[in-house]
Amino acid sequence: MGNIVVLGAQWGDEGKGKVVDLFSEKFSIVARYQGGHNAGHTVFIGDRKFVLKLIPSGVLRPGIQAVIGNGVVIDPAALLDEIETLRKAGIDVTKQLAISNRAHVIFPFHRIVEKMSEARADRVPIGTTSRGIGPCYEDKTGRRGIRIADLYERESFCAMYTSLAEDKQLLAQTFHIQETIDYEQIRDQYLKFADRIRPMVCDTAQLLHDAMQAGKRVLFEGAQGSMLDVDHGTYPFVTSSSATAGGACTGAGVPPTSIHGVIGVSKAYTTRVGSGPFPTELLGEEGERIRKAGKEFGAVTGRPRRCGWFDVPLLRYTSMINGFSSLVVTKLDVLDQFDEIQVCTAYRNTNQMPATFREMEAVEPVYEKLPGWKSETRGLTRAEALPPRAKDYLKFLSERTGVEIGCISTGPERDETILIEGSRLTELL
Repeated sequence: MGNIVVLGAQWGDEGKGKVVDLFSEKFSIVARYQGGHNAGHTVFIGDRKFVLKLIPSGVLRPGIQAVIGNGVVIDPAALLDEIETLRKAGIDVTKQLAISNRAHVIFPFHRIVEKMSEARADRVPIGTTSRGIGPCYEDKTGRRGIRIADLYERESFCAMYTSLAEDKQLLAQTFHIQETIDYEQIRDQYLKFADRIRPMVCDTAQLLHDAMQAGKRVLFEGAQGSMLDVDHGTYPFVTSSSATAGGACTGAGVPPTSIHGVIGVSKAYTTRVGSGPFPTELLGEEGERIRKAGKEFGAVTGRPRRCGWFDVPLLRYTSMINGFSSLVVTKLDVLDQFDEIQVCTAYRNTNQMPATFREMEAVEPVYEKLPGWKSETRGLTRAEALPPRAKDYLKFLSERTGVEIGCISTGPERDETILIEGSRLTELL
């Protein structure tokens, strides 16, 4: 029992939304600590589908406090749209949500800067969502960003905004960007946005500290995945924030001693969105079979995901940098159709995770073949009911990665889940 981090063990899209929603009933608070509205968490409850971009998945459970931490970058327009969508679905977000006054603000000109950067002839395209996330983090690191708290000091905000807008105008002119922006209208619009979200804005680090002091439990929710971490991922094909467990401390304002476990979420295979190296990618018919069976299309962008076999060296690496206490394996049912399943167990030319994308692209995966189980696992809720070969597959993954598998998702619904009794995960929950 304690506070835990739940995060992606691969390149994102592992099914963290369902996992956070499932586990959140055991916690008082769910806190998001990094990323922006470029990362979508999809949760199915009965016949209803929720796609959450900024608001933690825990908000779907009545009485759970949802927190957007200081490490998140916020587009107020996107946030208010998400709040309204949830309101129409019967969820009064305003009573459950707290927004950090130290979170940085995304403006429309950040999106233009990102599009410009992606389109440059001398730039390796990253395949971003063009939602302004990266440029906002650039302004944050460059110490010229604007935070939520700044919006409530009108005079200083207007001065900061004017300076930042002038920088972006000069940049647009330099690169011959013709898109027209009414900077004054945006400024006035953001002041109105600030008024609308003001009741939810507070010092969330203090809120979390006070809650933990009172004995309340916190689940820290990561966005994207560990291999998209700006420091430890496949740079530069990464996100702009710390997507690993360490990001929970800086992005929520809590000490490392407050975190008692780290839960990695991994698919039973591997996917990736956008550009970048992908050692186990399947470009032929098998990859397409996984994509169709797993409905592998981005929750926010709709982009088709690249699909491949499970990558053991990658999981060992992300376990090393995160310290996984346990692993949740999702989408096991997608592999029901295969006569034979391959698993990458090593990289032929290195025993370490390559530091550059060029080295990673040169990696030669070594595969071991396992027999498929060719029977349906969708909806199973007991480990004993799994086909013997599916159990063998999961045991193989656990032994090779060195991480226990404490939970198996057999479908998108809350109840399509197997919790392994006696696992470290069940102890943490």
